[in-house]
Amino acid sequence: MPASDRVKKGMAESSWIRRMFEEGIDLKQKYGADRVFDLSLGNPIVEPPPEFKSELRRLAENPTPGMHRYMENAGYPETRASVANQLADETGIRYTGGDIVMTCGAAAALNIAIKTVVNNGDEVIIFAPYFAEYFHYISNHYGVPRVVPTDDRFLPKLDALDAAIGPKTRAIIINSPNNPSGVVYQDDFLASLGSLLQKRSSQLGQAVYLLSDEPYKRLIYDGVKFAYPSRHYANTIIVNSHSKDLALPGERIGFIAIHPDCRDRVELLDGFVYCNRTLGFVNAPAFMQHAVRRLQAVSVSITDYQRKRDFLYDNLTRMGYSMLKPQGAFYMFPKTPIPDDVAFIRELQQELVLTVPGQGFGTPGYFRISYCIDDRTIEGSLDGFRKVARRYGLC
Repeated sequence: MPASDRVKKGMAESSWIRRMFEEGIDLKQKYGADRVFDLSLGNPIVEPPPEFKSELRRLAENPTPGMHRYMENAGYPETRASVANQLADETGIRYTGGDIVMTCGAAAALNIAIKTVVNNGDEVIIFAPYFAEYFHYISNHYGVPRVVPTDDRFLPKLDALDAAIGPKTRAIIINSPNNPSGVVYQDDFLASLGSLLQKRSSQLGQAVYLLSDEPYKRLIYDGVKFAYPSRHYANTIIVNSHSKDLALPGERIGFIAIHPDCRDRVELLDGFVYCNRTLGFVNAPAFMQHAVRRLQAVSVSITDYQRKRDFLYDNLTRMGYSMLKPQGAFYMFPKTPIPDDVAFIRELQQELVLTVPGQGFGTPGYFRISYCIDDRTIEGSLDGFRKVARRYGLC
């Protein structure tokens, strides 16, 4: 028995996103990469902004002794202070470097936060559609995922959330802009969410922590503004990365930020540092901590992403596909013309177009498209989308 039962079960339930990506590799080997149109994975092709390259050059030409050694597990004080200063400027909340722990991306940050607050059997609430790996992150630390539905605009149903919160509820994960729907939560919704969580925490006699997963917060379109959950609820823990805003997914650099007024803040911070170490991350990459220190206000341009979104949305809706126009991130989440979303994406796959079924995000009857890819792939996919749309009488 080479793998544990828990690992074998996890592998059997592995992410549809990765499954489609791997099937895409096989198809490219069989038909040629130029004939396969892979819109399955959120792996941005955009290059980091010029400021990042300048900072790399500056660090390479002016190295300081010890810059690649271990530092305290929470990260370099200077980098933590820089992250905190940017958050304070954006939110108006008095974040300091002592509220920040640098991490190996948002995935590590979420695992660290969940491990810190969750006891065996505690529940973590997520909203469908959700990022598929949330299930695995929660299960990693013997928590129980509890799924709450959203409305027809993919906003969480607060009455359903209220009913789902109970004595075992330890945390709630929100993700705005949302992967896979592209929906951006607004201040009025977050204010209502914060009021509900404050009420339920008081009733339960324990904090229900809000884990706000924010890697797409700078990829927002049409003048929509990012709304900060931390402004509406003190027991908010932000997890973020520079995978999207600086186009550095492979560098695995991110952070946890705890609200200065969060209940049991000091104990939680100690827990984050302990879990950062004992989960094996040890610390966020030293060189990347140096590199992003001066780039907290920098981001990739959203102009190209918005152009790709508009091109794909306009073409697909003309073909008859039905969807909400994404407000942020780089995904869209159309309805499938048949109830069986897996059967539908298999038909697209026959046309060498790769997407991800909605059931992989807890929402059957939809499918996810990623448009953080080159124009050739987007344009080349249209013929396959059109053929399948005609097959179902959409156009």
